Amino acid sequence: MLDKKKIFSLAQLIIPWLTVPFMGKRSFFRFLPVASLVNLCLSATSTIANKKKWWINKNPIFPGPVDFTYFLGPYFVGTLWIFKLTYGSFFKYLLTNIAIDWINAFPFFSISQKVGLFKFKKMKASTWGVMSVCWAILIYGIQYLVEQSIKPKK
Repeated sequence: MLDKKKIFSLAQLIIPWLTVPFMGKRSFFRFLPVASLVNLCLSATSTIANKKKWWINKNPIFPGPVDFTYFLGPYFVGTLWIFKLTYGSFFKYLLTNIAIDWINAFPFFSISQKVGLFKFKKMKASTWGVMSVCWAILIYGIQYLVEQSIKPKK
């Protein structure tokens, strides 16, 4: 029998993916590389964070230092949606990311801590928020370079 924490974690992984068909196949594949790249960065950071005790995942569905339910659920799918809805306007993209990263770093992680899923130890929520915005800027630049390299030459 799954406990409430496991159900919450599974929902966190599955529910965002239910929205993917609404984004369209073209958008999904267009932004898949940068979403994958940022998740690779998050996975590496999570491995380091585990060793340095920056945070702890108290309820992993999969054993190990990386919280795949969060990274492959809301973070991955959220990255795809943010790119789909804002790519082409860096200002709109940046403002959207700052707002989402603030919600993620404060209310969302506060709820996760109260539910008993996650806890910041040696890292502050604000540091996580700033890191997320920095990754967002980096992947926007990478997406821009990819798009420039595949754009038909005139």
